[in-house]
Amino acid sequence: MEQVIEFVINNYLLVIAFALALGMLLFSESKKAGASVSTAEAIQLINKEDAVILDIRSKKEVESGTITNSIHIPLVDLDKRIGEIEKYKAKDVVVVCNMGQTAGSATKKLMAAGFEKVVRLKGGIVEWKAQSLPLVK
Repeated sequence: MEQVIEFVINNYLLVIAFALALGMLLFSESKKAGASVSTAEAIQLINKEDAVILDIRSKKEVESGTITNSIHIPLVDLDKRIGEIEKYKAKDVVVVCNMGQTAGSATKKLMAAGFEKVVRLKGGIVEWKAQSLPLVK
């Protein structure tokens, strides 16, 4: 630990440059992945804006339960099945994965395909379950 502190003290400009580069990279990646919404915000979008829920989890994960009226297209199949959801390009689309980590890549693909309002569910289905929100099997 002493060596780390000594390194930071002796190379503070290098450490600052690294921290800034890392911060810019994280900021850039978070912007590319689109906005994220909490479970409460997702419910608002579903109830008030008639948002479409796109569940990108695997078939096995979906068998444990999914959000009511969600459309299931696994992330691995999204490129070839994107035509199935073309009619929702102008609607709000909430992308749901297991823990909120892989939804970013799906939102990137959807935005590149021309979808206007794509967001990802923060915490994914795990957070949805933690909030004791309903799932259907």
